[in-house]
Amino acid sequence: MQRIGLTGGIAAGKSVAAARFAELGAVVIDYDLLSREAVAPGSAGLDQVVAAFGPEVLDADGALDRPALGRIVFGDDDARATLNRIVHPIVHRLAAEREAAAATADPDAVVLHDIPLLAESGRDASFHLIVAVQADVELRVRRLVEGRGLSEPDARARIAAQVGDDVRAAAADVLLDGNGSPDRLRAQVDELWARIAAERAAERNAAEEERR
Repeated sequence: MQRIGLTGGIAAGKSVAAARFAELGAVVIDYDLLSREAVAPGSAGLDQVVAAFGPEVLDADGALDRPALGRIVFGDDDARATLNRIVHPIVHRLAAEREAAAATADPDAVVLHDIPLLAESGRDASFHLIVAVQADVELRVRRLVEGRGLSEPDARARIAAQVGDDVRAAAADVLLDGNGSPDRLRAQVDELWARIAAERAAERNAAEEERR
């Protein structure tokens, strides 16, 4: 099994890259989806979030009101750290379960961990390869405003709440350029995937030679 870490700032193009990796055959573990599962209605994670931030972070149905929680944590480093202390351990456990299932199904699988905050925690030596998608801040602001309906101040606040591209670049082995079209980014993923496949084939051939 090969483990790849994928990261990138909000609206940089990481989701496009992750989707293309999945199309090419990688098992993608999406930490955004896992973070939603971690605080699903009825979960212990949601109970902890409510205990930390109050019942105002729940909607009328008792589910997490993400915009309400976002207004609390995106402008407050301490609040965001509290949320991360609750959610991250649950997400890591769920990710480990997903990876174990993938390895059981196919010991030679390529497992891609799609982790928005990978760079924030520093380089993770357990990954064979770390890939970061980068795009200019002003382009990301425009994508958030035009594509996701955020106000410009909210878009800039969300970008500012994350580490800068220099930190991601320092943690990464490969940088993908998310400034262009989705097709251009997918082409970069294709090139990287071909390189990974060639390297894995060479490693298998070398191992076979040693066994002879």
